[in-house]
Amino acid sequence: MKLFHKAGIAAACFVVCSAASAQTVKIGVIETLSGPQAASGLLYRNAARYAVDRINAQGGWNGQPVQLLEYDNQGGPTGAADKLKAAIADGVHMVVQGASSAVGGQITEDARKHNLRNPGKEVVYLNVGAEALELTGEKCHFHHFRFSGNAQLRTKALVLAMKETGTLGQRVYAINQNYSWGQDMEKAIVDNAALGGYQVVEKTLHDTNKIQDFAPYVAKIGAAKADTVMTGNWSNDLLLLMKATRDAGLKARFGTTFLDQPGNIANAGELAIGHYIAHAFNAEAGGAAGEQFAADFRAKTGSLPVATDAQTIFGLAMVGEALKKVPAAGGQFNVNAFARALENTKITTPMGEMSMRADDHQVLLPMVVSTVAKDAKYKADNTDMGFKPVKRFTAAEAATPAQASCKMQRPS
Repeated sequence: MKLFHKAGIAAACFVVCSAASAQTVKIGVIETLSGPQAASGLLYRNAARYAVDRINAQGGWNGQPVQLLEYDNQGGPTGAADKLKAAIADGVHMVVQGASSAVGGQITEDARKHNLRNPGKEVVYLNVGAEALELTGEKCHFHHFRFSGNAQLRTKALVLAMKETGTLGQRVYAINQNYSWGQDMEKAIVDNAALGGYQVVEKTLHDTNKIQDFAPYVAKIGAAKADTVMTGNWSNDLLLLMKATRDAGLKARFGTTFLDQPGNIANAGELAIGHYIAHAFNAEAGGAAGEQFAADFRAKTGSLPVATDAQTIFGLAMVGEALKKVPAAGGQFNVNAFARALENTKITTPMGEMSMRADDHQVLLPMVVSTVAKDAKYKADNTDMGFKPVKRFTAAEAATPAQASCKMQRPS
């Protein structure tokens, strides 16, 4: 009996000591946490905090809590480059970023170069919202993983759902921000014209987050007699576009990708009724599981999950699953072993199965298209309106092919 007791103590000591000696896995959030674009960055930061808390509640890595560090990139690629250097100096193993493909492009390239120069000290870029196609195309690499959609995926879902409901119309106006993401959206809108049976009557690319008055653009949309306006605009560019739409009384219907960002519905007012969005999560569409997730998030954070919250949380849930598959070799965390585990990870979310495509590290995720309506179960922006689900797509239905330009090279 005493021998059993001593063996039990030894076993317990082994587990505790192993956990205590294991390296702490560090995840760094590099986001816009101050200034005029902070609203988007803070959403990602808050979702990451919630997700990492969940990872730690399930044991972290090798019994050690995962540590979350936060860095303010101040809204641009230059700031992001500096903060990535700081994060690497702090021993971060993974960086999380989502607001802006321009920033994402900087981070992914800097991470790639660092990894080539520093074998054994690699860092993984967890992309939770930078959706430019090039990031899983010509700029793809082994240490980059995208957990959100892209322009082709979102536009395909929008077009199919709006066509099915008879709300797409035949005249579509494309207005987007003039950088990689907006250019991808414009191309996707044109590429899906045959699928949707519409004509792109005009296309506009404008400066990103520099336009203060969208009234001239709204006037052009009205003059083009567009049935539907399709846009990938986000942050202030969508907020101000919604405001100008309301002020002008524009009747065109909008097909969007980020209409669920806080403030958009309040800015548009009742003119938002009937507008559409393709997004990764709608609690009402997720049934009991969706409602449970939304309730837990609200209990922990004080608000319902909106915009990019769910894709960030689900993406980091995949990270948590991959961590379980990485043994502690001498107590050290092997980033390459983690990346190999992550590219073969799948989870079940309230929206359905979500998995990583190893070919290009683009997540395959379910999508839902919703419309702004007063009878939506969950209201937005303290209004009497919310996002009512119209059509759900499984990950397989929503998927678009991997790009041939991605030539994934894996470490030997």
